[in-house]
Amino acid sequence: MKKTYDDMIDMPHHVSDRHPQMPMAERAAQFSPFAALSGYGDVIRETEARVRSKVEAEEREDEGEYE
Repeated sequence: MKKTYDDMIDMPHHVSDRHPQMPMAERAAQFSPFAALSGYGDVIRETEARVRSKVEAEEREDEGEYE
């Protein structure tokens, strides 16, 4: 039974005569993580702080009712 890529598996890797190879550092940069939603983390933290302060204020009000 013939496997799918048996005819190509031992062929040499193509290197273009026209286009120079990209430096390894630039190639690596293509795959580095990036912030698709820049600033989103800051917005989440600000929202969390507002919600926490609101919840804490409501808890203080509730404690005052039961005293």
